Amino acid sequence: MSLTIAALPVSGALPLADWGLIRAHGAEARSFLHGQLTQDTNSLQPGTARLAGYCTAKGRLLATFVIWAEGDDAVLLACSADVLPAVLKRLRMFVLRAKCKLDDVSAEPAWAPVRGLVGAAAGTGLPWSVSASNGGTCVMLPQALAGGQPVARALQFGGEAPAAPALDAEVWQGLEAASGVPRIVAATVEQFVPQMVNLELVGGVNFQKGCYPGQEIVARSQYRGTLKRRGVLVQGPVPMTPGQEVLHSADPGQPAGMVALAGVLPGLGAVALVELKLSALEGGSLHLGSAEGPLLTPTALPYVIPADAA
Repeated sequence: MSLTIAALPVSGALPLADWGLIRAHGAEARSFLHGQLTQDTNSLQPGTARLAGYCTAKGRLLATFVIWAEGDDAVLLACSADVLPAVLKRLRMFVLRAKCKLDDVSAEPAWAPVRGLVGAAAGTGLPWSVSASNGGTCVMLPQALAGGQPVARALQFGGEAPAAPALDAEVWQGLEAASGVPRIVAATVEQFVPQMVNLELVGGVNFQKGCYPGQEIVARSQYRGTLKRRGVLVQGPVPMTPGQEVLHSADPGQPAGMVALAGVLPGLGAVALVELKLSALEGGSLHLGSAEGPLLTPTALPYVIPADAA
């Protein structure tokens, strides 16, 4: 994979084969999901999306979703395509007598294909706003930080492709990592408690809602003691892949962290959102794959990790 992409396009779009979509519908769809996810689904408002996590009973993330409402009795849940079948099967197991039906609508014409939009192609809406766009549905995502500059991003479900240059998939992935908004993929299933990848810092955990699988552990991680692991953005000289281990020079015998998302940013090269022991930032050096592996350098996220949470 080349790391010599010259410049970030002002505007760009690309199809995203690695995203899928679940539709939950029925009179109790919202209340069912409210009891399963880290997010409040009962109060979803029209035109607004939210981030949510789906955890095991031990608080480990099985998936992350971008969710939004379709009328009063349906919720859309966008997630990584490679985790969708297992997550859909698991959610269906817990529906029981609830009036809620869950379907994979990834290939339905109303929602397919999924596209990633960047820069001017993404528009100027507020993060997590939902609107009609090019005959489909557009969900604005939080901006990424590329070379110190904010870059707009959006997901478009269905409709026509916008009149915009083709965007390199590696750049989209780099912007996703640089946004600091985690997305669980097959290689990272059950690897992270939400706070380990900053899910609550980007609005993906509601601590006022009722119970859901893993809620006690997620709450305990938040309120008892100091959080020892966080999501950190790093740069490196070689491409990185979700699931790769990161080692620290002072403790080469065990991993200090794991790559959650990775891609390329023009002018910066390879970047990754890495779940990392915060103590590994206090000295020494970080390396990919082994203690002798490529050197990784921490760089800025678009948001600040609170000092009392670090």
